[in-house]
Amino acid sequence: MSEYLLKVKDLKIGAHVMPPNEKPFDIEIVHGVSFDLEKGKVLGLIGESGAGKSTIGLSALAYGRGSVSITGGEVHVNGRDILTGDKTLLRSLRGHEVTYVSQSAAASFNPSKKILEQVIESCIRHKLCSDSEAKSRAIALFDQLGLPDPATFGDRYPHQVSGGQLQRAMTAMALCPKPDLVIFDEPTTALDVTTQIDVLAAIKRAIHQTGVAALYITHDLAVVAQVSDHIMVLQQGKTVEYGTVDQIINTPKEAYTQALVAVRSIEHEEKQPTATPVLLVEGISARYPRVKSDVLSDVSVELHPGQTLAVVGESGSGKSTLARVITGLLPPRSGKVIFDGRELSSALAERSGEDLRELQMIYQMADTAMNPRQTIANIIGRPLELYFGLKGAEKDKRINELLEEIEMGQEFRNRYPAELSGGQKQRVCIARALAAKPKLIICDEVTSALDPLVADGILKLLLDLQKIEGVSYLFITHDLATVRAIADSIAVMHQGKVVRYGSKSKVLAPPFDDYTDLLLSSVPEMKIGWLENVIAHRKMESAGN
Repeated sequence: MSEYLLKVKDLKIGAHVMPPNEKPFDIEIVHGVSFDLEKGKVLGLIGESGAGKSTIGLSALAYGRGSVSITGGEVHVNGRDILTGDKTLLRSLRGHEVTYVSQSAAASFNPSKKILEQVIESCIRHKLCSDSEAKSRAIALFDQLGLPDPATFGDRYPHQVSGGQLQRAMTAMALCPKPDLVIFDEPTTALDVTTQIDVLAAIKRAIHQTGVAALYITHDLAVVAQVSDHIMVLQQGKTVEYGTVDQIINTPKEAYTQALVAVRSIEHEEKQPTATPVLLVEGISARYPRVKSDVLSDVSVELHPGQTLAVVGESGSGKSTLARVITGLLPPRSGKVIFDGRELSSALAERSGEDLRELQMIYQMADTAMNPRQTIANIIGRPLELYFGLKGAEKDKRINELLEEIEMGQEFRNRYPAELSGGQKQRVCIARALAAKPKLIICDEVTSALDPLVADGILKLLLDLQKIEGVSYLFITHDLATVRAIADSIAVMHQGKVVRYGSKSKVLAPPFDDYTDLLLSSVPEMKIGWLENVIAHRKMESAGN
C-alpha cells in the first residue's frame, strides 16, 4: 500500500437523520467507493450536489461533517489506515500530511486576524518550523500563487482583499505545511469566470511546483479536466465511471457521464426584435446611499416581448443594481424606466398593483426566497389570491396547472421547501412568478447555485414557458454558456457601464473589445490543455502591449 499516497477501499459513509416530530433514522450516503491516488497526482471527483464528493474527500481526513460518520471500509494515508488510528495520529495528520481548501474562503478565515498569521498557523501548531521560516514559506507561496506584493500581502485582513485573492491565500494556507495531500473542495465555484481562471492556473502551478497530490472536488467537468490526471464520476454515493481525463471527456461510457459532457448543449434560435419594446431603460445612473460614486452610469438597454436580454458581467459590474432600479428598489439619480409603454415610478411604493403584477423577479437563492413554514401550494397560491382574488377550487385548480407547467405535479402541493431539491425549489419560484401572469420576469443568477444538469433543466423549462406564455426575460448572469443557450440579445456590463450591446449574434462575433474578449476567453472548455493555451495567449498579449 505504500506505493500509493491515498488508498480508499470499499468506503461506506452514513448519516443520522433527525426529522422534526418524527423518529430518527440512519441512511447510507456513500456506498462502497474505492480508488487509489499516487504521489504527485490529481484525482478529480465530479458529480451533482448530494453525490458524495465532499463527504468522500473529507474521509481522507477521517472526518465527517455534522451527523455524518464513516461506517465501513478502509482509508490508508502513507500506508496507515487512518480510520483505525487514535486521536494522536489524526492530530498529526490533519493540517500537516493532509490539508483542505474549502469553497468559501471568506467563511473560512477569521476576520479579526491578519492573513499571514492564519496562513502559518498550521506550521506553528505542528512545530514544523520556526516563525521566521513559516513566514518565508508563506511569502514564497504568495508569490507563487500570483498574489500582489507578496512581502506585505499577509499584513492585510481578509476583508481587505478580493474573493479570488482570498481563495489563493487559502491555497497558500493549505500548502504552507508542505502536505502530501490537499483536498480542494469546489475552490473556484463561487468566483467569476475571469477570477476563476487566475485561481485555477495558480492552483495548478502550485500543485506541479510542490509535487503535492490532490483531490479536486467540483461539479464542473470542464474545470476538473484542466487540473486532473484521472476523474471519478459520482452519483448518489456510487462510482459511475473512473478513467483518465482524456477517456472521460472524449469517450465516456456511461449515460450519466455522457450527459455531463453534453451539458449546455441547448440550441436557442435568436429571435428578431418586434417594433415596440416591453422594457426600455434610458440613461440610468444610480448610486447607493452614503456612496459617493455611481454604481450605474448612463445605462440604456431595451427588451422586446417574448425575448430574452442577458445582462452579463463580473460581480460588482452593476447587473443586480440595474435589476433593483427596474423593480423600484433603488431610485435612480437620472434616467427613466419605461415598461409596456408607460414610465414607471422610481419608488416601489408609488407603483400600481398592475406594475407590480406584470414585472416579477426570480432570485438566485431559492432557499431564502421562500417562507420555510409555508407549503408549496401556499407559496404559489399567494399571488393568485393577491392579484386575481382566486380562492377555493378555482385557486387550487390554477396551482395544479402551474405545478404541471414546471413539470413537478400535484404531489408536491403539501410539501415544504426543505423537502425539495435545489432545482425543485427554483422551479417553485418560477411557478410563483408565473402565477402573476407577468409580461417580464427578471431572472437574477437563477442557475448559478445549481449543478450543471439541474441548471440545464431550468434553462430548458424557462425557454419552453417563454414559448407558451410569451413572457420576456431579463436574465442576469456571469455564465457565458448560459447566455449562449438562452439569450436573444446581450448587454455586457463592466464597472457600472454597458461596454457592448446588441443581438447575440452581433455581441458574440469578433472583433471584441478587451473586456468582452476577456469574458469569452475565460469560459472553461472541455478540452485538455485549454487552460495552458489561455494563459499562454494572455502572456503573449501582455508582452505585445
